[in-house]
Amino acid sequence: MPRAGLTPAAVVDAALRVLDDGGPAALTLAAVAAQCGVATPSLYKHVAGLPELRALLAVRLLDELTTATTAAMLGRSGDDALEALMIAYHAYATEHPHRYALIPQRPDPDEAVSAAAGRLIAVIFAVFKAYDLDDDQVVHATRVLRAAMHGFATLQVEGSFQMAQDIATTHRVLIETMKAIRVAAGTAS
Repeated sequence: MPRAGLTPAAVVDAALRVLDDGGPAALTLAAVAAQCGVATPSLYKHVAGLPELRALLAVRLLDELTTATTAAMLGRSGDDALEALMIAYHAYATEHPHRYALIPQRPDPDEAVSAAAGRLIAVIFAVFKAYDLDDDQVVHATRVLRAAMHGFATLQVEGSFQMAQDIATTHRVLIETMKAIRVAAGTAS
């Protein structure tokens, strides 16, 4: 019989605590079970195993990032929306580096994960649609923006920016550079 109050969502909550405390390498069923106060085999009543737990986590994390970026962009369009998106994305990645590390960056065979990733991509597409780009141009602009945001966040989180110059200033330069993407994407086709 499942433990009272323990649900798949509660297991994901526990997994997030494990992830936040110890990083992706600490995410094991044993650690999650300990966080839930149950024996490891008891988790199988709520998740089929670590792959399913990772998929549930990926959906939760993608939805968190989508919610954060959407909230930041609310009521904005064009360059203002692009800037808000980039700032919110960067903030999420740097404030939650272990969570960000677990977000899949390539297509996932799990339908729920794929749908969650699609919601995030739709937010980015919406920003570029406001620039009156055609569908191909939106795809190119989205790819470039994702590469820039992910690359910058990953390099920063991993401590790769060791020079004395202010990282926030460098991020501002990246934002201003990416605002020009509508011009570049408009001429790429």
